[in-house]
Amino acid sequence: MSLPLEGRAAIVTGAGRGLGRAEALELARLGAAVVVNDFGQPGRDGSGDASAGPAEEVADEIRQTGGRAVAHIGDVADHQQAQGLIELAVATFGQLDILVNNAGILRDKMVFSMSEDEWDSVIRVHLKGHFNTTHFAAAHWRNRSKATGAPVYGRIVNTSSEAFLAGSAGQPNYAAAKGGIVGLTTSTALALAKYGVTANVICPRARTRMTADVFAGSGESTDGLDPLAPEHVAPLVGYLASPAAARINGQLLVVHGGMVAIVERPRVSAKFDTKQDAFTYDELDTHLTPHYAERPPNETFAATEVLGLKHETLT
Repeated sequence: MSLPLEGRAAIVTGAGRGLGRAEALELARLGAAVVVNDFGQPGRDGSGDASAGPAEEVADEIRQTGGRAVAHIGDVADHQQAQGLIELAVATFGQLDILVNNAGILRDKMVFSMSEDEWDSVIRVHLKGHFNTTHFAAAHWRNRSKATGAPVYGRIVNTSSEAFLAGSAGQPNYAAAKGGIVGLTTSTALALAKYGVTANVICPRARTRMTADVFAGSGESTDGLDPLAPEHVAPLVGYLASPAAARINGQLLVVHGGMVAIVERPRVSAKFDTKQDAFTYDELDTHLTPHYAERPPNETFAATEVLGLKHETLT
């Protein structure tokens, strides 16, 4: 019996550790050949020298289990290096079918304390990094589709965060980048659907190097799989990359600890119409002030509470 991703080639960025590693191993287990991308810097803030070690170790782990894998040591936030990543997949495996964007860093500060560099660096790695790889993968699939005159097989799985859904007081840069990734994904989904490509985005919760202090002592298990283990997230990525998910496009899913939640797009909760040519201050005061006065504090977090998610705040 063939595996669902047999004959497919995938890229996973930030795959040297944590979520990316678990996702790369899962795609390989499902039959995909994998390009394991990681810049290999030791600091979760992007500090330290680049290293081939993490990517090479994961690629070797895949090969030792009979899979096909190659390491790529590059910064996906660099446009040319991202182009080289897509070209490596095509040159090594003859094609590219799946792109999983996961690479990221953290530089946490409150908005009143954050420096310009702390803002720019996180936006650069997360948001620009997602754009760079998506741009070159999308161009590759579009060219293939035009050459054959038919849709191709293409899957993009991007990584957002609950910090986008519920806010995170100590992560304005990270929350903004993750919100931007959702917008990038939905736009990409619309643009590439006619070529046979889907693009979806996940908000995973997992205990990794980036979140070690956030989840310290939270839900740890000494008996069985840690409920916050990255291995809870990887199967959803494998599924979204598979032929079975062909009808899923432009969707946002929250995943952790054996739970997957489909998040609806924002809906209008109330609507007011002016009785004049345009609203006046007094008329807005008449409508909006009592509307919000009747709502309980922190109702903006109601969506995450419905999902059974605890809002985490970093300081």
